[in-house]
Formats: sequence, C-alpha cells, structure tokens
Amino acid sequence: MENRPRMLVSACLLGVECRYDGGGQAIDRVDALMARYELIPVCPEQLGGLPTPRTPAERREGRVVNRDGADVTDAFGRGAIQACRIAALYGAKLALLKARSPSCGRGRIYDGSFTGRLVPGDGVAARTLMDAGLEVYTENEIDVLLDG
Repeated sequence: MENRPRMLVSACLLGVECRYDGGGQAIDRVDALMARYELIPVCPEQLGGLPTPRTPAERREGRVVNRDGADVTDAFGRGAIQACRIAALYGAKLALLKARSPSCGRGRIYDGSFTGRLVPGDGVAARTLMDAGLEVYTENEIDVLLDG
C-alpha cells in the first residue's frame, strides 16, 4: 500500500460524538479524504480533560471562557499540546479542524459574546499546531485538500 500523508482531523468531523453538545458533525467526502490521507482523529478539548457534553466556550481577550463564566483556558492549552504530541508521534504535517471553534478554528472564531458573532482569530489548538509547523485547514477548505 502506498504511503499517504498523515493528517490530524477534528474527531467531530468524522462523526465522533465529542462536540460540546455531545454530538458529532460528520463532513461530506470523508471517504475521499480517507483515500488520499491517513486520518488521525483528535479532540483537543477532550485531550485537555474537558467532559462531553460540556458548557460551550469561546475565546475572549486571550482566554477561553465558557458560557457560565468559568475560565477553561488551561484545559484548552493542555489539549493543544497533546494534539501537537500526537502530530509529532505520527509525523502529521497537516490538520483538518472544526471551523470557528475556540480550540480548532482558524482565521475566524466566535468573539466570546455567545451571540454567534465572528472575529478574526485562531483557536488554541489551531494556533499551537500552526506554530509547530503544521498546515491547518477547516472543513470549509476540504476541496483544497482533495484537489491540491
């Protein structure tokens, strides 16, 4: 079997029920991704020790705060570090992460007001993975990964 590039994938995008609300959000074209890449599922929020389901959280002023006002920044940081360790163990150079998430979002994330408003920014894990040299994409860019 030929070697396929290894890619971290937000586990929720594969249908794993690890989202804050206890659900998954399987993306279309998973089969096409699996044919082209070796997928390595991760959920940085669970890796950081947060339960599923959990209170929704958003980034605010450099921190991550849940809707009840609890600061969960440390858990998000721990999960980001664990995702980086997994990427290094597997030699993954790419990541496909959940858009807008305070952990996995890249480019635009929720603003911390819990109103659905988006602002420029990156989730904690996305930023940590990019700083470690990984190319990070969201499910909105799946065509780039499949056509490129």
